[in-house]
Amino acid sequence: MAQAGKQTDSLHRFLFEAYPVRGEVVRLDASWQAALEHQDYPEPVRQLLGQAMAASSLLASTLKFDGAMTLQVQGQGPISLLVVQCTSELVIRGTAQFEEVLPDEAGFRDLVGEGTMAITIEQEGRSERYQGIVPMEGDSLGACLEGYFARSEQLPTRMWLAADNDAASGMLLQVMPGEDEDDAGWGHTVTLAETVSEGELCHLPVEQLLHRLYHEDDVRLFEAHPVAFRCTCSRDKIADVLRRIGQEEVRDIVAEQGQVSVACQFCGRQYEFDAVDAENLFIAPDAAGDSQGSTTRH
Repeated sequence: MAQAGKQTDSLHRFLFEAYPVRGEVVRLDASWQAALEHQDYPEPVRQLLGQAMAASSLLASTLKFDGAMTLQVQGQGPISLLVVQCTSELVIRGTAQFEEVLPDEAGFRDLVGEGTMAITIEQEGRSERYQGIVPMEGDSLGACLEGYFARSEQLPTRMWLAADNDAASGMLLQVMPGEDEDDAGWGHTVTLAETVSEGELCHLPVEQLLHRLYHEDDVRLFEAHPVAFRCTCSRDKIADVLRRIGQEEVRDIVAEQGQVSVACQFCGRQYEFDAVDAENLFIAPDAAGDSQGSTTRH
């Protein structure tokens, strides 16, 4: 088996020499910790968001596009929304909306309830976008995504996902386009993959993981692709949002709270605007410059 290179924050593609089956393993470590740095998610939300971020990396790697792909899970349960964005360069970010009180020992369906899953692809430099929406059918996020592939891509696909406080990871198997899933190799590779544990997915080095599962098969492992967490939020973007809210409402918030505090939904970074900052949001650039000059002379 070829060397895989970097083990952490990377996606590894592999294929079976004897079967028309390809696969991927993704491991998020520092990128997963960066996503959680400014967030305070309860454990069930943290696990599900980590699974979604791993799944989005796997999906983005299988789809042909140049831009950004967004995975959105919207349900009627205590976790009402999961949104994860992954670019074609495997740069990811994600967020979740949830109720303050979550049920103990709850499964996927208990947490999200009935709802839909949407995958949206926005191509760089193009105004049109592709969106596929399917009902959530399955008892896990991986099962729901397998249903999406069955409906929209007509490609037999299986996915295993796991996340804990330290890492998020996933593995995908897929029949090669144009091949028959009834081939004995598909059942063989899936049956062995079913024996993987969440701990192995999150922490076992990729070469060891594949050797543990497929030591009797000839597996070709390709060079790793790096995965990174990066949020596009900025103070200027938050300022634009406040301007759209309007001066009167911003003034009311300042009067009540002493300042305006806004947290980015994706990374949790906090942006604060005091009374002077808030007023300057609604001053034209030329006027702001004159005002600053007058203050200096005074």
